[in-house]
Amino acid sequence: MIWILAVAALYLLVVLAFWVWQDRFMYFPGPPAGPPPAVRGLDLREEWIATPDGERLHAWSVRPEGLGDRLGAVLVCHGNAGNIANRQLTAETFAAMGWAVLMFEYRGYGASSGKPDEEGTYVDAVAAYDRLAADPAIDPKRIVAYGESLGGAVAIELAGRRPLAALVVESTFTSMPDIGAAVYPWIPVRLLARAHYDSVEKVRALKIPLLVIHSPQDDLIPFEQGQRLFAAAGEPKQFLATSGRHNDWGFAQTAAWRSLVREFLARAG
Repeated sequence: MIWILAVAALYLLVVLAFWVWQDRFMYFPGPPAGPPPAVRGLDLREEWIATPDGERLHAWSVRPEGLGDRLGAVLVCHGNAGNIANRQLTAETFAAMGWAVLMFEYRGYGASSGKPDEEGTYVDAVAAYDRLAADPAIDPKRIVAYGESLGGAVAIELAGRRPLAALVVESTFTSMPDIGAAVYPWIPVRLLARAHYDSVEKVRALKIPLLVIHSPQDDLIPFEQGQRLFAAAGEPKQFLATSGRHNDWGFAQTAAWRSLVREFLARAG
């Protein structure tokens, strides 16, 4: 009986710790990225974006050289860990398709100020979108959001707050409680979670072209969750099954996958 009580007490302490410090189990900010490097054929610039609630977000602007004004733009909502420097290949891939790119770091990530939380990540995405839409070199009717992993949930919420030409989500979960229960099956995550990122419900209301990208070999976000997101969405929609693990660069790995994404974006904008 003593051992049973000790184990029960220890379990309750773990559950309490999860409740109190769950943000530490949810967000994994990387270090400051610094200014972007020089890349031939691209104009990379460091930017700072002010949010309505007083935070200052670090961002990189990536523009293909020689394409003029009124460009279509891809707003990149990055995944959970690291910073925007880790997503440079993604930005260069979209730029090679002829799109301007804006990558920003959520509050508390990289060089951005503040502390991350669910509503804060949404506010950050809206502030980044508004920066793009106000840029005279960008066609505001041709702004597309791309979200990877956690960023997919942020991009889906953004699609409900701002007009988008299209939405691309890659390696994205259905909801935070769903993925939390998969990662921590021995903790009652669904009862304790304060952040929900309920993408599977939000995606039902979208009326814009949607591309869902996921790998059956994803070792973090189950492929089944990508399938559920796709099934919940209305038309027009498209699904791209890639391969590799969660952090293996997704659609950027092969020319065929990049071509499919390029064609999807061309139809959208």
